[in-house]
Amino acid sequence: MEPNRQWLLGCSTKELEQIALELGEPAYRGRQIARWIYRKQVRTLDAMSDLPAALRAQLAANYRLGLPDIVHRDVASDGTIKYLLRLADGLTVESVYLPYPDRVSACLSTQVGCPAGCRFCATAQGGLARNLTAGEIVGQYLVMQAESARRISHVVYMGMGEPLWNYEATVKSLRLLGNEVGLSMRNLTVSTVGVVPGILALARENLPITLALSLHAPDDALRARLIPTARKWKLDEILAACAEYTRITKRNLTFEYLLIGGVNDSPEQARALAALLERWKLPGNVNLIPFNYVETPEGFRRPTKEAIARFRETLIAAGRVTTQRMTRGDAINAACGQLRRRMAQTGEAAVPVLSLLSPSVRS
Repeated sequence: MEPNRQWLLGCSTKELEQIALELGEPAYRGRQIARWIYRKQVRTLDAMSDLPAALRAQLAANYRLGLPDIVHRDVASDGTIKYLLRLADGLTVESVYLPYPDRVSACLSTQVGCPAGCRFCATAQGGLARNLTAGEIVGQYLVMQAESARRISHVVYMGMGEPLWNYEATVKSLRLLGNEVGLSMRNLTVSTVGVVPGILALARENLPITLALSLHAPDDALRARLIPTARKWKLDEILAACAEYTRITKRNLTFEYLLIGGVNDSPEQARALAALLERWKLPGNVNLIPFNYVETPEGFRRPTKEAIARFRETLIAAGRVTTQRMTRGDAINAACGQLRRRMAQTGEAAVPVLSLLSPSVRS
């Protein structure tokens, strides 16, 4: 950011009203600014045509909108679009536009990189640079919505980063999407690898969102192999926090389970997973995600169709509601971190490459 210039994107209507008052304007000018930013997705202050020219000049002298720039788009035949977006400091994040017959979803990032270190994830191989601000999180949605002929009605926080390790910005961005952009909170989903303090804090926010837990294993030993930071909290600690979340919010969780061929896709592991969730009396469906190929040191591979079917049938037979995520964007590197890494490796764009850092786990 340029010296002495602040962001407008990321401010609530109330905060924008205060800015207007400080500039000698009535509070309703702040409401007008909020509509231009969050409802009309303008990219310049000059586009705010119902503001006086003098006010626009004052805003330009002291503030910036703060929207990211589009570096690259990859478009798949199914309409999925993978965006590489450049932030003000030159770092890049990925976002995904996901059209379905009945809705359009957006997948957003919450960090530049990620500290979780998941062995199956391309983002983890790039390390962590920094957290995103609430405005940078919401800005991803606004950029995609401005390009879309359809309303983006659903948002999943499943891009780069662990949302609950960027807690304050994540929560503020959820409120901005609900209160300022106008999305239904029930259409917002936050995914976590199991940050226990964050789960408990989120339960007290009174947000009717969906919480998705990335499980990926039915036991601590395998989970620690797949998600090194999982060693911080055992499965029983995480599921106890999830049970408390359900008790307080009265909302079911979604349990994400990445299926990796020959690693966690056996019927025995499916039965163990069902038993684990039943022991904690946790309602909610299990969402199976077949591995989207990423080159890893472990040589992970996609499970066979037969293995996926057996795993799903075993869970259903155990009484667990089970869905399977539709595979989208294989041809455009739609898995988290793939596009960013590919462009850094091939020189298709000037994308800063982060060195592999040791995960910095925060409670």
